[in-house]
Amino acid sequence: MSSPTTNPMRGAIAWMAGNPVAANLLMIVLLVGGAITAYRIQKEVFPDFALDTVSIGVSYPGASPEEVERGIILVVEENVRGIEGVKEVTSKAIEGRATITVELLEGGNNQKVYQDIQQQIDRITTLPEEAEEPTVELVARRRGVVDLVLSGDVSETVLHAQAELIRDQLLQDESITQVEVSGVRSLEITVSVPRAVLQKYGLTLRDVADRLSALALELPGGGIKTRSGEILLRMRERRDFGEEFAQLPVITTADGTVVRLGDIAEVVDGFDEDADQFASWNGRPAVMIEVYRVGKQTPVAVADAAIRLTRQFNAELPEGLSLAVFNDQSDVYRQRLRLLTKNGLIGLSLVIVLLGLFLEAKLAFWVMMGIPISFLGGLALMPLFGASINIMTMFAFLIALGIVVDDAIVVGENVYEHRQKGDSFLRAAVDGTREVGMPVVFSVLTNIVAFLPLMFLPGVIGKIWYFIPVVVVSTFSISLIECLFVLPAHLGHGSPGSRTAVGGWVHRAQQNFSRGFLWAVRKFYGPFLEICLRNRYIVLAVGIALMVLTVGYVQSKRIGMLPMMSVEADFAAVTAVLPYGSPVERTIAVRDRLIEAARRVAAKNGGDQLMLGVYSRVGASYRNLSGGHVVELRAYLTPPGTRPIPTTRFAQLWRCL
Repeated sequence: MSSPTTNPMRGAIAWMAGNPVAANLLMIVLLVGGAITAYRIQKEVFPDFALDTVSIGVSYPGASPEEVERGIILVVEENVRGIEGVKEVTSKAIEGRATITVELLEGGNNQKVYQDIQQQIDRITTLPEEAEEPTVELVARRRGVVDLVLSGDVSETVLHAQAELIRDQLLQDESITQVEVSGVRSLEITVSVPRAVLQKYGLTLRDVADRLSALALELPGGGIKTRSGEILLRMRERRDFGEEFAQLPVITTADGTVVRLGDIAEVVDGFDEDADQFASWNGRPAVMIEVYRVGKQTPVAVADAAIRLTRQFNAELPEGLSLAVFNDQSDVYRQRLRLLTKNGLIGLSLVIVLLGLFLEAKLAFWVMMGIPISFLGGLALMPLFGASINIMTMFAFLIALGIVVDDAIVVGENVYEHRQKGDSFLRAAVDGTREVGMPVVFSVLTNIVAFLPLMFLPGVIGKIWYFIPVVVVSTFSISLIECLFVLPAHLGHGSPGSRTAVGGWVHRAQQNFSRGFLWAVRKFYGPFLEICLRNRYIVLAVGIALMVLTVGYVQSKRIGMLPMMSVEADFAAVTAVLPYGSPVERTIAVRDRLIEAARRVAAKNGGDQLMLGVYSRVGASYRNLSGGHVVELRAYLTPPGTRPIPTTRFAQLWRCL
């Protein structure tokens, strides 16, 4: 309460309450600024962040893990450990390959450290002669949106050609920028020269290779300046197909006859014969076409474009080929957005209905407006912290939804109480807000402090959870400003006689309900509260007992505790790694056994209502392992809500067979 010598209408709260134009301008800035930010801000399924990791890979064909460790890993580790910005180095040696993972210090210049590591690796001259050139890359998250599976009983050449054609057509759409094809071997042109032919012409394989390298190239030749301008010279002899290579001259005989490559060798367009890599979908040869989101693209726009083009492709594909859409990550984004929208509408409805019953309609409306003002105001601040709209920030908005309007309810109820005592609208708004201003401030600050530690968690988990306190703190801060400076201006103007006929009827009905509720509080709740106060030790004992029971229930693991919330996946995956050097036929046998097991599980639990199909890929990359001894399978299930059993249960049954 103010002292007798203090003017009750002075101060920031009183000034804002007496100047509704300023309050309305602030409200409009928050609403419009948030709406503009919502249109322009980056939208993605999962928050984008740097992994602070550099990966170094060196192939050493035929070497054992011990040889890989001695000849490569120890040398590389010695050269990268002392680089500024390196936190930890972890290495792994397998047959024929070394993988070194360099973890960088958080908050450093990752690009500079990556370049320093690259330069240091390039300076190494003591690697084994048989080892291939090291590959150094700054690990980045790939933001996949949707997977397309092209399958059919056709040759590998036809399947690859159709996949590349689909890839090119996808890239022509303005909503799609990055598309990759996987599950197929690399193209390769094979040149086979019989030994007898080489001896006949006095050639070696090196001579033939050097001749092809000299002729099949594209080389700039500088420029010639003339009076009419500069003429650029360029040698365009690049060859892309076997037929073109077959026409290259290899030697010229003594009588002037030109011997071309096709005359002495078999030139075949095909695939990498050394790579055991192929995929299948429900037993038919298949290729995976992966569509990614880059830059400012949204997952919804990318997925919609890919699905629209898929329908077009299926109408134009040759007979026997089909294209299907799987693993649509935009569905996760859409579901979280629908959940946030639905809960927001429910929250708005509950606030305006319940406060309208217990207080009055006008006050309920302006208290309810605190939700969109706080959310849009918090959204306007998100770009300052590098946040985007994703499943984590939408989860943070869901957390804030149940708390953000509490301070406005407290202020609004106290203003209403002063008005019931006979104060004018303006005086009630100012005194009511001042009276609870300090408790409201500390209440909001307590909520902010509770979430702040999440901003300082280390590692990848910290990078993910960082966005929750950013959203919550921004929203709570705007909510505090709104309830202290905007809400009093809206509640401080009006008069009891300004209501319309309908408004007067609603007000009388609300007042009747309010009087009945107060009577029930005095009649029932008041005596019950007095009993609790007289027996405070019994009440305290009951509270402690409930707390002990709750803690014991949690400690008994009846309630699971996870660092991250789990979302039911649309597929169950299994990876089988056979001993290094195993023939690909054994890998295929394992693959077929796993596919049959998945089909048996599906047949016992709904069949087509549970499983859409199984995608498998022999030669997949798994934990830095790749080759014909590795196979990965994915059993794609029907959408959640329609499948008879959850994905986790399907995976358990699949594992048992």
